[in-house]
Amino acid sequence: MKNLVIVESPAKSKTIEKYLGKDYQVLSSKGHIRDLATSGKGGLGINVENNFEPTYTIDSEKKKVVKELIEKSKKADKIFLATDPDREGEAISWHLAQVLNLDLDNENRIVFNEITKKAVLNAIENPRKIDLNLVKSQETRRFLDRIIGFKLSKLLQSKIKSKSAGRVQSVALRMIVDKEKEINDFKPTEYWTLKSIFEIEGKKVETELVKYQNKKINIPNYDTMQNILNSLGSSFTLFEIKKEDKKRAAKLPFTTSSLQQEMSSKFGYSAKKTMQIAQKLYEGIDLENETVGLITYMRTDSTRLSNDFVFELKKYIESNYGKEYVGYYKVKNDDNAQDAHEAIRITHLDYTPASIKEFLTSEQYKVYSFIYYRTLASLMANSISENTTYNFNNNDYIFTTNGSILKFDGFLKVYQEYDSYKDNLLPMANLDQKYDKYELSHQQHFTEPPLRYSESRLIKTLEEEGIGRPSTYATIIDTIVNRGYVEYKKLSESGKTKYFVPTEQGFLTDEKLKQYFSKIIDIKYTANLESELDLIAENKLDSIDSLRTFYNDFEPLVENAYKNMEKIAAVEVGELCPLCNLNLVYRQGRFGKFIACSSYPECKYTRKIEDTTKTPAEKTGIACDECDGELLKRKSKYGKIFLGCSKFPKCRVIKKCEE
Repeated sequence: MKNLVIVESPAKSKTIEKYLGKDYQVLSSKGHIRDLATSGKGGLGINVENNFEPTYTIDSEKKKVVKELIEKSKKADKIFLATDPDREGEAISWHLAQVLNLDLDNENRIVFNEITKKAVLNAIENPRKIDLNLVKSQETRRFLDRIIGFKLSKLLQSKIKSKSAGRVQSVALRMIVDKEKEINDFKPTEYWTLKSIFEIEGKKVETELVKYQNKKINIPNYDTMQNILNSLGSSFTLFEIKKEDKKRAAKLPFTTSSLQQEMSSKFGYSAKKTMQIAQKLYEGIDLENETVGLITYMRTDSTRLSNDFVFELKKYIESNYGKEYVGYYKVKNDDNAQDAHEAIRITHLDYTPASIKEFLTSEQYKVYSFIYYRTLASLMANSISENTTYNFNNNDYIFTTNGSILKFDGFLKVYQEYDSYKDNLLPMANLDQKYDKYELSHQQHFTEPPLRYSESRLIKTLEEEGIGRPSTYATIIDTIVNRGYVEYKKLSESGKTKYFVPTEQGFLTDEKLKQYFSKIIDIKYTANLESELDLIAENKLDSIDSLRTFYNDFEPLVENAYKNMEKIAAVEVGELCPLCNLNLVYRQGRFGKFIACSSYPECKYTRKIEDTTKTPAEKTGIACDECDGELLKRKSKYGKIFLGCSKFPKCRVIKKCEE
């Protein structure tokens, strides 16, 4: 008979089983095994009238998994529940205990923040009871999401043909829509800049006008600029040199949010992709002689490091870089942080990225390297740069330029590749020196509208507002894109960054939610619900009281919306369906508008909307090299002219067009 350990992910099983040895068998639940049923009043799976009593059902795809776990558990000496170290993981352990008929008073729950031999063995030696407060918190979150999701989705589907709405996704949509409205309402303001350029010690130095008679100057139009140009004298005098040392501290270790933001900014990885890569690094990589988890648990909102690791890291920095490079330990958690476990850090200092590169994919190597050097840098000394400012006077107009040089690299010793700092050394200059040879450069500008949300900026804002949790950011973004409420796209052919832009359906959905559910689909209200979930986890708030208060606010709003929200009929195309002879209408989907039969789902006829802006192909009389087709002159979506076969898509010959 063996001890049975149950984890969430099959990828962990192999790694952990190696650490525990022949007396243990490690099996996976493959995530959640149960969820709320879709039976009962409204299909909620929750009896609202009976203190929100849930009905759970085993996922049809998990019945085989559950059957195996039951069989193995009956033969096991002892059972350990080793699901992930967060609320979701705690809930999965509770569901497993229910299905396997385990005593909740038994100490059979084990947690580890990293999949290393030391951490796993330590967890086995220190089991605890399932934390029922954490379970209640997760369960309450699930109830809220089910009630809001089911009731709002059904309402919006029947009234405006929107696919779904949710507690958090609808707030994210609101933020994107509100930003778009800000941009549309923005009125640009004109302003001008004036620069002077002259040589100091053979090097060109560019300065900018910043003050007049010691007051900040604003140049609103061309006439003001001309007056300034007419007022300037024939020479500039260097009247002030300022030098000061500036210290810069390293960034804190990664949280889920900051990791997703950095991977998006530096490598263009989506939040979902980043989490998939990090999950694999956490669960275990096959190295030369062992399988090892290279990073700690990747769903966290804490910047805390364990005391043992801090001690080990300080010794490592002193040994490899010198005592002067050792910094001090700092933690700066957000007010909303749960601090359930550590920041995302490396588990083994000796596994440098270079030493294990051959065992990692290129994407894993990029993410692991970033985490490795961010971990090191977080405990290293400040960098010190000498900042120099030169101020020049010309008839009371003050022009300034700045430079800096690194005096001590500190944390930049290991983090330079991921940092934007660059030396900008100004040439040596003397006070009261006059410069009468110079160039003037003036330029018109207009103030820019607010930036749309990139994925990294949206995640950062959600985190700052206390909306959602580390494990939910990727899902929130996926949902609003997949539902066709926003597009995530580049705004120009030459642009590198993608931004969220609301679709017509996204605007409509947000408008109706604002009109009928402004209290519930609200940033502060949603953030307050997150705080209540934290209080439930800490046993400081009764979950039923919280749910009842919410439901008493929410249900009358739903009833009012059903009664008063106008039902928007689909716009007719003006054609009949070729399959059933009923009217064709325009529909909105994930990839934009399309044409469909009005009798859907009885008739499933659909087709794309023809792009009337496309330039018709032009005949050339040139025969295709590969078939009996003709090469036609076509225009790509980016406006480039090319030659393509008339038999496309059967023949995909493409050639450059010599215009």
